[in-house]
Amino acid sequence: MKDKKRVLILCTGNSARSQMAEGLLRHDAGDFFEVESAGTRPSFVRSEAIAVMAELGIDISSHRSKSVAEFDREKFDYVITVCDSARESCPVFFGAATRLHRSFDDPASGTGTEEDRLAVFRRVRDELRTYLREFAIQAPK
Repeated sequence: MKDKKRVLILCTGNSARSQMAEGLLRHDAGDFFEVESAGTRPSFVRSEAIAVMAELGIDISSHRSKSVAEFDREKFDYVITVCDSARESCPVFFGAATRLHRSFDDPASGTGTEEDRLAVFRRVRDELRTYLREFAIQAPK
């Protein structure tokens, strides 16, 4: 098998969308991709993201929120932004990486009861999974 393609998934806080995307792509297509995630303004991994990923049997509880600056000297084949803010402030130092973008709702901005908030996290998780499965099928390996 050829070397795995390297993927960096970016979001603003690296707390929910990019963390869930990292876990999903690693779980669903880890034989083909080496996956990292980072944020333009990292914070912490949301407990709701950990919970809804655990529902799928994917453990991201050991993940940490990372700054995009941690990867400034690394080469990636793909850089995927999952929020508009990250796309607008995405550094240019990723060179020849193929850049992809799709904005997803920020589940961390959800309100209401815990179950209401978890429902938003589940919806975004499922939307991310659909998008990343399509990416994994179409991306040259």
